Amino acid sequence: MLVLAASTLHGSGRTAETLDGFHRGLGDVLGPGAAFALALLASGLASAGVGTFAGQVIMRGFLHRQVPLTLRRILTMTPPLAVLALGTDPTRALVLSQVVLSFGIPFALVPLLLFTARRSVMGPLVNRPSTTVAAVLVCAVVVGLNLFLVGQALL
Repeated sequence: MLVLAASTLHGSGRTAETLDGFHRGLGDVLGPGAAFALALLASGLASAGVGTFAGQVIMRGFLHRQVPLTLRRILTMTPPLAVLALGTDPTRALVLSQVVLSFGIPFALVPLLLFTARRSVMGPLVNRPSTTVAAVLVCAVVVGLNLFLVGQALL
């Protein structure tokens, strides 16, 4: 959505710093809501597809459970619809949702780092010590940036 807005607004003399600003700018350049609706639809479909597939794999493969499709859709759509129904600023809600989602990054990175450094798990494909050191540094930077993001979002 942001890439579409940036490429469309580039050179038009218009700038936007919020979702509402993107919507107005794209509406002025492309027509009322056309590009924004397309970008939002593509973004929503992509994230819903990835999230649904990941959840399905985890539930079925690791937990040996299966949630009916309709219930899954209701459970995943209720929180964002509730936020919108409460009249929350969409830009602030989007930023806060990304902050909440960023909490999961360390829970993926740290085990990945630990597992890929263990020969008992990876066998001959184990990381070299230099790769592990580089990964630890990158992991520390990412976790540090996430903590900074949380601090910025809460202030």
